Amino acid sequence: TGPGARLAALLAVLVLGTGDPERAAARGDTFSALTSVARSLAPERQLLGLLRRYLREEEARLRDLTRFYDKVLSLHEDSTTPVGNPLLAFTLIKRLQSDWRNVVHSLEASENIRALKDGYEKVEQDLPAFEDLEGAARALMRLQDVYMLSVKGLARGVFQRVTGSAITDLYSPKRLFSLTGDDCFQVGKVAYDMGDYYHAIPWLEEAVSLFRGSYGEWKTEDEASLEDALDHLAFACFQAGNVSCALSLSREFLLYSPDNKRMTRNVLKYERLLAESPNQVVAKAVIQRPNIPHLQTRDTYEGLCQTLGSQPTLYQIPSLYCSYETNSNPYLLLQPIQKEVLHLEPYIALYHDFVSDSEAQKIRELAEPWLQRSVVASGEKQLQVEYRISKSAWLKDTVDPMLVTLNHRIAALTGLDVRPPYAEYLQVVNYGIGGHYEPHFDHATSPSSPLYRMKSGNRVATFMIYLSSVEAGGATAFIYANLSMPVVKNAALFWWNLHRSGEGDSDTLHAGCPVLVGNKWVANKWIHEYGQEFRRPCSSSPED
Repeated sequence: TGPGARLAALLAVLVLGTGDPERAAARGDTFSALTSVARSLAPERQLLGLLRRYLREEEARLRDLTRFYDKVLSLHEDSTTPVGNPLLAFTLIKRLQSDWRNVVHSLEASENIRALKDGYEKVEQDLPAFEDLEGAARALMRLQDVYMLSVKGLARGVFQRVTGSAITDLYSPKRLFSLTGDDCFQVGKVAYDMGDYYHAIPWLEEAVSLFRGSYGEWKTEDEASLEDALDHLAFACFQAGNVSCALSLSREFLLYSPDNKRMTRNVLKYERLLAESPNQVVAKAVIQRPNIPHLQTRDTYEGLCQTLGSQPTLYQIPSLYCSYETNSNPYLLLQPIQKEVLHLEPYIALYHDFVSDSEAQKIRELAEPWLQRSVVASGEKQLQVEYRISKSAWLKDTVDPMLVTLNHRIAALTGLDVRPPYAEYLQVVNYGIGGHYEPHFDHATSPSSPLYRMKSGNRVATFMIYLSSVEAGGATAFIYANLSMPVVKNAALFWWNLHRSGEGDSDTLHAGCPVLVGNKWVANKWIHEYGQEFRRPCSSSPED
């Protein structure tokens, strides 16, 4: 298998599907939803079956070759072999004239490999594309950044935050999935090709280290080698301003490939630069981490994500409380819902066990065949962007009676009208490898936003249901509220997006933190202004 398929398999530790509805996800977009990544296990199982058959055929072929070898060798081991025996003389001539030609030109080897290649070509269209490899590599870099993970730790299969000399285990997998030198090289090369040497250098350094440790071993599946890793790392160091490092790596490269003229020229160039200004170029340059897209709140956002939803001081605030909520609605009198007020301004509440396990599973199953890459509003357009990695599907109320029941429950709990067009259809979201959604507002901030096409005003409130649990990461971070809410399976998060005056509440800026380990599913019910006039009366005061 190629590096893309192998890295996708190794990344399965972060989880462990395409439509018409069966094929809604386009090839090249596997990485953006973990349910699509999980589907990649099926074609790999097919490839394993093909390889098993190939190995069996090759083992049989090699056993037969070994038999022929042993037979001929036994004749040569006897120094007194009587060539005067006409039978032996005949078989010697026959072997040299016919048998050896048949052995050397046997078609069995080519037929076996042809069968393997034919089988691969049949499943090739179902395999992740190179864009998926790039997306998966960027996901690892994102996790590295947001959770301050050690690249060396990731290469060993552990998730460790490194701050100065302190090392913290963020997640301890039951089984370690370590990366090879080729795996690390592929991650580093994705960054290298983007001109992102901040990320390229540590991954290429780890690749060089691993390739050095296994130098001389031949691995069929590897695309890169120690020389490739040294070559890329040397140039990345040079681009980062560390000429001394570039020179050292280039000299090491020439030990393995002394006839490489390009590298010889590079060594001369680096030596000249160091001779001209030794003090300026020897010092190791400090590379700035890319901030693309530019995000002013990045430090706050990532700090909240790093808490992994653990903020015990919040529970010391007296005005926050828990209760059994009925909202004076007969629908909830016999089965009130546990309510936890997390924040007052903006108002954010968590409703525990809002859905059952079976309901959550049903919603996921209904949505899965229709998942498409999530988009964001940009002016009047909707675009796929790097700062939102997930797939989503919209479920009409008529798809299943359970969705109607769900709407009744949301309406009873919030007191709002959630019938179309006063609310949008249920949006179900499955996050991808390192899936996230950087800080954003749910309500429209531009009059040209596509949200206004419903002719029902802006999004007044958000009702978000957690349909799964995750092992680590994936918290919902409210930037200005300084709140990080961990994923709580079957619970629902509610907040007001607009003030009573109709103005957007800037304090609702929030984000979906990258999923470190696990398969995160949520469902969003966005409720609009129109239809709520008597349920949430307006106010002339912008503070309300």
